[in-house]
Amino acid sequence: MSAVLQPASGKGKRTTTAAPSPAANAAAASFAALTARLDYLEPAEIEQVRKAYRFADEAHLGQIRASGEPYITHPIAVASQCAEWKLDAQALMAALLHDAIEDCGVTKPQLIERFGAPVAELVDGLTKLDKLQFNTREESQAESFRKMLLAMARDVRVILVKLADRTHNMRTLDDVPREKWARISSETLDIYAPIAHRLGLNQTYRELQELSFRYLLPWRHAVLNKAVTKARNRRRDLIQKVQRELEAGFEKAGMNARIAGREKTLYSIYRKMDEKRLSFAQVTDIYGFRIIVPSVIDCYTALGLLHQMYKPVPGRFKDHIAIPKVNGYQSLHTTLVGPSGVSVEFQMRTEAMHLVAESGVAAHWLYKASELGGENADRLGTKWLQSLLDIQHETRDAAEFWDHVKIDLFPDAVYVFTPKSQIMALPRGATAVDFAYAIHSNIGDRTVAAKINGMQVPLRTELKNGDVVEVETAAVSTPNPAWLGFVRTGRARSKIRHHLKSLAQVESQDLGEKLLTQALRAEGVERLPADDGEHHAIWEKLLRFTGSRSRPELLTDIGLGKRIASIVAKRLLNMLIERGEKPDTLLITRERFTAHENISQGEVILDGSENASVKFASCCRPIPGDGIVGYLGRGEGLVVHADDCAVAKRLKHKDSERFISVEWADEPVRPFETELLVTVANGKGVLARVAAALATAEADITHVDMNDEKAQDAADLRFIIAVRDRSHLDTVIRTLKRTSSVMRVQRVGSGRAADDER
Repeated sequence: MSAVLQPASGKGKRTTTAAPSPAANAAAASFAALTARLDYLEPAEIEQVRKAYRFADEAHLGQIRASGEPYITHPIAVASQCAEWKLDAQALMAALLHDAIEDCGVTKPQLIERFGAPVAELVDGLTKLDKLQFNTREESQAESFRKMLLAMARDVRVILVKLADRTHNMRTLDDVPREKWARISSETLDIYAPIAHRLGLNQTYRELQELSFRYLLPWRHAVLNKAVTKARNRRRDLIQKVQRELEAGFEKAGMNARIAGREKTLYSIYRKMDEKRLSFAQVTDIYGFRIIVPSVIDCYTALGLLHQMYKPVPGRFKDHIAIPKVNGYQSLHTTLVGPSGVSVEFQMRTEAMHLVAESGVAAHWLYKASELGGENADRLGTKWLQSLLDIQHETRDAAEFWDHVKIDLFPDAVYVFTPKSQIMALPRGATAVDFAYAIHSNIGDRTVAAKINGMQVPLRTELKNGDVVEVETAAVSTPNPAWLGFVRTGRARSKIRHHLKSLAQVESQDLGEKLLTQALRAEGVERLPADDGEHHAIWEKLLRFTGSRSRPELLTDIGLGKRIASIVAKRLLNMLIERGEKPDTLLITRERFTAHENISQGEVILDGSENASVKFASCCRPIPGDGIVGYLGRGEGLVVHADDCAVAKRLKHKDSERFISVEWADEPVRPFETELLVTVANGKGVLARVAAALATAEADITHVDMNDEKAQDAADLRFIIAVRDRSHLDTVIRTLKRTSSVMRVQRVGSGRAADDER
C-alpha cells in the first residue's frame, strides 16, 4: 500500500461523475453490504469482522472521498472482494483496517490490543510508505514492492488484500484526474496484473488488464470495444449453434458437463493484434468455450468427443494438465474449426482445476480438498514467493532488486526434466546454470558442466521444452563471473553476485592482514597482536582512529587500498609502546636492509591464486619473470604492474606511498596473460598457421584481434595469450618467428618499444 505506488487521491473513486445520494451512501457504507458474502464464516468470526468494521468506521469518520462517498466504502469494497475469494476472518479484518494506521493515526500496538498480533501484522504489511523519500520513481516502486514481499513471505494474505485494494481503485478510477490515469494504469499493468497472474488469480488478472487498457489507451479501447460488439452480434447465431451441438453431443455420450461460453478480453485481442501485426478481422479465436467435467479422465474423453465433432487446427493443442503452468493453472486447450470455418477455442477442466484457474493462491481458502495440498501447493506460487524473498535478503540495491523482480514476474516458461523425470519450470531463455540454481544454490555454485538429452553442452546453452538436463558439480568449483552475462533468472544472478562479493571481501581481508603484518614487521613488531582480552583495548582505540566498525572491516579496507598499512602500523606501534611493548631493533634493521628503498610497505608473494583481491594490469600484462610493483588503488585492491610500465611510473610519481613490494612465487599455480603484436604477410591460411604455431608452443589463445583495413601486403594480428613465464614466452616468440609469413613479433606493453607502434 505504498503512497508512491498508489496516491491517496486515487483511492476507490466511483465510476460515475454524479454525486451519490445520501441513501446510496448510507447503504454502501453499512456492514450489510458485506454481510451477504460472509455466509461461509462461523458466527463468532463474523462478529470479529463486524468489530473491525466498527473500528474502521469510527477511525475514518468524517473522511469523504472525491466522489462524495464516505471513506469507509473503500475498505468495505476491498473486504467484499476478499470475501469473494473466501479468505478467512483475519484477512477480512485486515482489509477493513488496511488504511487505519496510515490515514487515521491508529498505531500498531492499538491494533494488536484490539484484534491480535496476526491482524496487526497484516495491516502493517499493507501500510503505505508515506514518510520515505526516494531518488527516482523506479527506485520507489522497488522499495515499496520489497516491503510488500517481506510481509507476503510471512503471510500471503497480504498480497491478496493488496490486489483487492488495487482492483477496487481501478474499478473507480473515473474520479481521479485524467492526467493520473496513464501512470496508475501503467503501474497496475506492470506490477499488479503480473502478480495476480503469477498467483493464479486469473479473473483478477484479466480485470486489471482490461481496466488498465481502458484508462491507458481509452481511444483504442473504445474502437476495439465497438468492433467486438459488432462481431458478437454477427456471430451470435453461430455461437448458439455450437453450444446446442455441444450439449447434444455430451448428452448423447452420457457425460455430465457444464458448458460456458468465453470471450477473449479486449486487452488480449489488442495485444495479439499488436504483437503479431494483425488486423481485427485476422483475429480468429475471439470466442471460446469452457467445459467443466467431473474428473481428469473426463477431460480427455471430452477432448476425444470434440475432435469427432469438429476438425482440430494442427499445432493448437496444449496439455496443461500433465504439465501445469508455473502458477498452478491446469486445463486441456484445443482449437477446432467450427461452423462456417470459424476457429473456436475449447478448454476442458475439472471443478477443482477451474477453481485454481480463477482463484489461484486463494484456492487454499476456497477449496479445502486434499487435491490442493502437498505438491500442488508448490504450484500455487509459493516457490516463486520464496525465491523473491531470497533475492531480497541478498540484494540491498533497489534498482538491482527491481531488475530481478521484473525478470521473474513474467512466467513465459519452458518446461524441462531432471534426470529423475521431475518437471521444472524456468523462464524462457533460461540456461543450464539457471537450472542448477533452481535445484539448489549449492548445486549452482559448484556446477562445472552440463548435459542436455545426454549430450555435453556449454553452460550458457538455452533450455527448450522437454529437455532432460543434468549438471555435474565439483567440490572445489566456485561461480564464474562470466555467468552473469547469460543467466536468466533473478535467483541465479543474485546468488552469483552474492558469492562473488563474499569471496572478494574474504580475499581482501586476508591480503589486508598480510600487508599490515608486513608493515608492522618493518616497525620492529614480529606479528599482529591477537584480538584477545590482553590486546582488546588497543584494537578498540585503533578502530576509533581509523573509523572502522570492526577488525575484519579494517583489514578489508587495507586490502582494498582504502587505508595505508604503514600509517595504521605506526599508530598501532605507538599504542603498543604505551603498553610497554618495545619494538625489536634487530628486526627493524633486517627488514630495512632487505626492503626496496622506494617501497613503503612489506613484500607480497604472488602465485596466481589470489583471485579477486589482486588484479594484473591490462596496460602491461606482467608475467612471471618480469619485474613487478604493486599499487593499492583506492577501493580496487592490489593492482600489479610491470616495473617498466609507463602507467605505473606516472602513478608512482603522483602517489608513491600506495606502492608496495611484490614478488613472484617460485612456482606460480596458473598461466598469465600477455599481448603479442604479430605482423604477417597477407595470404591464404596465414591466421591458421600462426594459431597452429601458438598451439605447438603450448600457448593458449584467449583473444585475437585483426585491424579493419582492407587487404594489404602486410597485416597486424594482436593476440592475448596465456603463458607460464618469461622463458615460455621466449619459446613462443621464437616459434612464431620461424613460421612462414610471419614478418615480426613484438610483445605489447605500456613501457615497451612496441607501444610506439600501437
